[in-house]
This record gives sequence, C-alpha cells and structure tokens, in this order.
Amino acid sequence: MFSLSLFRREPPALKGERVTLRLPNWRDFHEWSTLRSDSRSFLEPWEPRWAPDELQRSAWRVRLARYQDEFIQGTAAAFFIYDNATRKLVGGITLGNIRYGVAQTGHIGYWIGERYAGQGFMVDAVRLVARHAFDTLRLHRIEAACIPNNTRSVRVLEKAGFRREGLLRSYLRINGEWHDHYLYALIADDPHAVTMKG
Repeated sequence: MFSLSLFRREPPALKGERVTLRLPNWRDFHEWSTLRSDSRSFLEPWEPRWAPDELQRSAWRVRLARYQDEFIQGTAAAFFIYDNATRKLVGGITLGNIRYGVAQTGHIGYWIGERYAGQGFMVDAVRLVARHAFDTLRLHRIEAACIPNNTRSVRVLEKAGFRREGLLRSYLRINGEWHDHYLYALIADDPHAVTMKG
C-alpha cells in the first residue's frame, strides 16, 4: 500500500526557518506536561474537555502508543514543535485523518503554549506540515477547522495560505459543548501551496 510504505521509513524531522518538528517520545513527558499545565486556561476553550488524568504519565503512555500506531498505519503524524533558537518545546501539530484513494487528504490540528502564542511559530509549523503532506505523502488537499471566534487560529491558517470554504454547524464538541467551526483548506496546486513545495 502506498501510504504504509511512506510511514515505514524513519520518522521525519521537519526543519523550518523558526521551528523544527519531530515525533514525540517518552523523554518529552516532563517538558510537555509542564507546558500544557502552564497553558491550561489558555488552551481549554479550544480543545476537547481534558480528562482527569490528562497530564499523568499513564495517559502519556496511552497517547504515545496511539501516536505510534497511527504513524505506522499511515493515518496520522503527530509532531512536537521546537523553537530553533532555544530548542524548547513550544507546541504540537498533527496531520491526521489521512486518506488516500479518491480523497488524498488530511486534516491539521495544533496547539501552542500560551507564552509562545503570536510569535509566528505556528505559521512556520503549518507550512512545514503542508509541505510534508504535499511533497512526501502526496496528498492533494489539507483541511483545518477552527471555532469562528478563535481569531489567533484564523490568522494562522490565513497567513499559511489556507482559504475559508464554509461553516460546519455543530461540528466538534469542544470543552464539553458543540461548536460551529470554519472549514479551511489548502490544495496542492493553490499558489501558496506551490511556493511551499521543495
């Protein structure tokens, strides 16, 4: 299968102007849990409701196993985002729901630590993932969804060249409530996507 052969290779590390993306591993637990804990009130309005053990090692083991399984199956690639200047973890980004056949598509989701928001890290990360999706995984379309009043996320997607395609009513259950989401997409032959390609 085309997708599985790509994912059996060495896990990629993607390097951009501001950030480097790599798959998480067991040693990242402390830095990840600290950043997430420090940013909890900043992140919770935009994420599914946190589980009681969200930041515990037991939940971390389950999370890592899921990341690995999805990567091996070719359905997702979860990356941690590191600042090239400081080598500190600043957030995470996932290319998930990867499908081939007639679709050749994937969906981007991301988060960033509060103290790193608004500094351009996520725009660089989204562009890196898009380039990887188009050049390496040979996807045709990448989608992303965000709550309409999440102005930071809207800015990230628009700066990265994504175009708003519509409103998805009651699309995802975020922090315990169903929310409408804007649907954004980037197509492989869009002008912004063409300039990203290696």
